Amino acid sequence: MKKSWYRRMLLSYFPIFLFTITMLTFLSFLMVNEISHNETVKADRISTGYIMDTLSRSLRGIETDVLEEVEKNEQYRNFLNVDRTTENHEVMFEVVDSMRGLIANDSLIDSMYVYRIEDKQVLTLSGLVPWNDFADRDFLEHALANASYQGWSTIRPYHELSMESGKKVISMYKREPLPFGTEGLVVINVNMYAVERMIQSMKNDSVTFLHIRDKEGQLLFSTMNSDEVDGKVLNKVEMNMLGWTFESGIAAGQLFLWVSVISYVWVVIGVLTVLFAIVYILYITRKNYKPIRVMMNRIESIQLRNGGLGMKMDELTLIDRTLENLIQQTEDYEKEQHDHLLAGRKQLFYDLVQGEESANVEERLLKLKVLPAGMKLEQFAFIMVEIGHYGNFRSGFSARDQHTLKFALSNVLQELARDEGMFAWAEWIGESRMGIIIGMGTDSKAAKDRIRQFAEKGGEWVSANLRMSLSFGIGPVLEGWAKIGISYKSAVNAMLHKLSLSKEAVIMSDDLPGNAGKKSYKYIQLAADLVREFRLSTGLWREHLEQIFESLEADCLKDEDIQMLLQTMMDMLGSELGNISEELQEYFKGEKAGQWKQTVDDTTSLTELRSLFLAYLTELYHHYVAFCETKNHHAMITEMKAYIEENFANPDLSLKHLSDRFHISAKYASYLFKEEFNMKFVDFIVQLRMEHAEGLLAETEDSVQSIALQVGYANSITFGRVFKRVIGVTPGDYRRLKLKPGKANQTGTF
Repeated sequence: MKKSWYRRMLLSYFPIFLFTITMLTFLSFLMVNEISHNETVKADRISTGYIMDTLSRSLRGIETDVLEEVEKNEQYRNFLNVDRTTENHEVMFEVVDSMRGLIANDSLIDSMYVYRIEDKQVLTLSGLVPWNDFADRDFLEHALANASYQGWSTIRPYHELSMESGKKVISMYKREPLPFGTEGLVVINVNMYAVERMIQSMKNDSVTFLHIRDKEGQLLFSTMNSDEVDGKVLNKVEMNMLGWTFESGIAAGQLFLWVSVISYVWVVIGVLTVLFAIVYILYITRKNYKPIRVMMNRIESIQLRNGGLGMKMDELTLIDRTLENLIQQTEDYEKEQHDHLLAGRKQLFYDLVQGEESANVEERLLKLKVLPAGMKLEQFAFIMVEIGHYGNFRSGFSARDQHTLKFALSNVLQELARDEGMFAWAEWIGESRMGIIIGMGTDSKAAKDRIRQFAEKGGEWVSANLRMSLSFGIGPVLEGWAKIGISYKSAVNAMLHKLSLSKEAVIMSDDLPGNAGKKSYKYIQLAADLVREFRLSTGLWREHLEQIFESLEADCLKDEDIQMLLQTMMDMLGSELGNISEELQEYFKGEKAGQWKQTVDDTTSLTELRSLFLAYLTELYHHYVAFCETKNHHAMITEMKAYIEENFANPDLSLKHLSDRFHISAKYASYLFKEEFNMKFVDFIVQLRMEHAEGLLAETEDSVQSIALQVGYANSITFGRVFKRVIGVTPGDYRRLKLKPGKANQTGTF
């Protein structure tokens, strides 16, 4: 036999182990490297920004000091006046002393001079220099051409006399007198060598470097020696004042040196961890393999006894095949036993229910694991359990969920019965019905009450937890297994009286009266009385309906008989009212009647049925009465309209007058006008009067006052105001314009 299981188990750990360690080490290095890089960039950016800010502040300070001195010292303005300088030579000396003081106070200032435009003389530290002898006149010409420029120049060479060697400076000039004078210029030169020394003092050449480039990208200054290898640029910062770009970074050979040291530490830790893990895996693998070796020895010994060790295979395959065969054999055996057990239980249950003689019932129950050992039972009863509204149950759950709920329901009821100290055996005997055999000992007292309490408790629990409604039909309590069939028949018969006997969904067969009969003739008479009162709209039909349901409850008729009698009553009512109008016909035929009938079929108690019929017939009665009243009111409104048309000239004609004349309330009369003519009574009579007034104005010569009296107004003023509001013009204008009735521009409203 190949002993590869040990190697498989050992090697199965290594790939994921090595990969995990490698990834952790690599990710740790990357994380540390990234953090270090970010911190380095941040520190370098701060350092470069500090250098640039320091240089900017220095240049602004030079500019501010020079401008303050020139502004305060009047000798600068006196020097620009040739006459004053000629009269007083001390002016030049004082200006030179002032410039020397400014240069001495700031190490960055190389030189400065004042140019006088009037005679083209330049005053330097050495004295007056004529224009032709001054070596920096090219810069002066550029400055005079761009007198409004306020910034610093690019790096340029500077010397006062032609024989002097040039210095690299950056320059700024200001017009005199300040701020926008035209008499001269003050020029300040900053020594680039001094600037470079200041920057060099703030930058550590051994770790970092700094390059300064002009706008064209040319290198102006670098802290690195020319023979050094260039480093990696980390930051670029623009200096708007000079237009320079500061590039900074870490010098080559020093970049992230401390990060490498940390990386080496991580590598050492990772190697040590790997070595420790290898030793641990070897140890734990050998330890875990020992039980497998024992198992293999036992399997091999069994195969040797059975002569089945002909094929060589590794440990994994051998164990897998052995377990697979064992599991399959166990499952087949258990399934076969379970099927036999279920079939035997169901068959015995049906035998007991049908009342067939069955020998040794208790022994069979013990063998089928239905009856607990040692339990002695003498009294038995059968309970029929039915799921209420089963159509909703089927449509609301899938087939699998239905089976699950039914299984849970049977187990719950059996457990509840056991909690009450009774034996319970439940089996489904129909799609929506379950049968329960209840057993009790000889000393059981008040068995009927105990069974009723169990059924009520079970119904409440199922309703609260499973959201299902149950009906219980309980047969009588009898002695002996052989009489279970009698209790079963009584329970089935009790379920036929759910509507009349159900009290909280529990029906006891003992509650059935002995002389229950149809008595159809009595109910036909009651239904005929109800239909007659309904047709006469007396309202007494409710009393007849109540009497019908009281009789149904007293007579304890079967559910099918109750439904048949009530349907007969509805058919009689439909034959009387169904042909009166299409709206009433919907209550007896069509979709509405079908939905109501389905609701009636799903009702499980006579109380619900009474409420359902009362509500439905009340709604029908309201529509029937409204229809009858509509026909009578139509005749009344027609008579009222004719009366108004004959008496519209009566000034006293009003809703009060109509209410007294037709014996109705004024509010109801207004309602009838609104419903019939879609306008108020006042608007109706005004329209009628104005139409008649138009005819009189157009066809007669009667005065406006006379016409007002003829159409029901006491004076012409009120008549004229109403006429203009309705017709759009006054009665006089209407007659003068000779308008025809109905042709005026009616701008009023009724």
